[in-house]
Amino acid sequence: MLTSDFDFELPRDCIAQQPANPRDSSRLLTVGKKFEDHRFFELPRLLKPGDCLVLNDTKVIPAKLSGTRGTAKIEITLHLRHSAQTWDAFARPARKLKKGDRIQFGIDFHAEVLEKKSGGEVTLRFYGLDTDTGIEKHGIMPLPPYIKRGDEDTSSDEKNYQTIYAANPGAVAAPTAGLHYTSQLFENLEQAGIFIEKLTLHVGAGTFLPVKSDKVEEHVMHSEWGMIDTPTADHLNQARSRGGRIVAAGTTVLRLLESAATESGRIKPFEGTTDIFITPGYRFRGVDILQTNFHLPRSTLFMLVAAFSGLERMRAAYLHAINNDYRFYSYGDACLLECFSS
Repeated sequence: MLTSDFDFELPRDCIAQQPANPRDSSRLLTVGKKFEDHRFFELPRLLKPGDCLVLNDTKVIPAKLSGTRGTAKIEITLHLRHSAQTWDAFARPARKLKKGDRIQFGIDFHAEVLEKKSGGEVTLRFYGLDTDTGIEKHGIMPLPPYIKRGDEDTSSDEKNYQTIYAANPGAVAAPTAGLHYTSQLFENLEQAGIFIEKLTLHVGAGTFLPVKSDKVEEHVMHSEWGMIDTPTADHLNQARSRGGRIVAAGTTVLRLLESAATESGRIKPFEGTTDIFITPGYRFRGVDILQTNFHLPRSTLFMLVAAFSGLERMRAAYLHAINNDYRFYSYGDACLLECFSS
């Protein structure tokens, strides 16, 4: 399978630079045997009583750090935590770093390079301030590279680039499918008989990485940490046994549910890392409906939705979205996908 199979033309002005206001006024394209245009606040009537909507309650941390190694400026984006003081991160420019180097982020906070890996990745150990305190003090919100701010004030992004139900700090990218939800929408979903459950997957910076290999199977996914507790797994299995569908609010939710699903589709409790890479041909076991945003060409996320609903169907859906002025990517609009994988 070639990466070029997942390419498409996307006009630059389709990329959303600001979120919808209010959040649930964003547009929603339903993708089944036909396409229908809606607003996100219509979601309660598009789902069925007894369905179970699953959310990712991770919270984005200020994971982008600017430091120096001697006189050289170094940009660090954290992506996977190993211990209280140790993180994997992407460094720019990584070529200026070697094992044992010290990166200074302030007089009270620095890191040592424990290991230099491929693709600009390094393992860092932090010293000085408590690691979480140092990150909070010296870091900034790690907005995706396609959201352009320049010298603009980014204080509004600290709120906008976070779901309203974010609870567990650790993500370095938002689970953006969840940015559309409001308190009123949750009330309306519950009144419509939709159950709501939460899990945690700390989204890593690898979500921004393009697929550079010509062959899909040569791409290496970065690991992300997630957890599904026993009560949540039990509630999901009970919902399905009653005939309800599992609705994943985002690809992060889907990837963790599929990592925890047995061959029969039963969800097991899960705690650990996953590097699951879903491409066409994958048989979905744990998810029936996917709500997600519109993704980048040649990305692992577009490959995932192509696996879920079919490549040609998703090509047609994205063309419909482009022709009808849908907004793409993190601050963009959403789609609600039926599963057509065999």
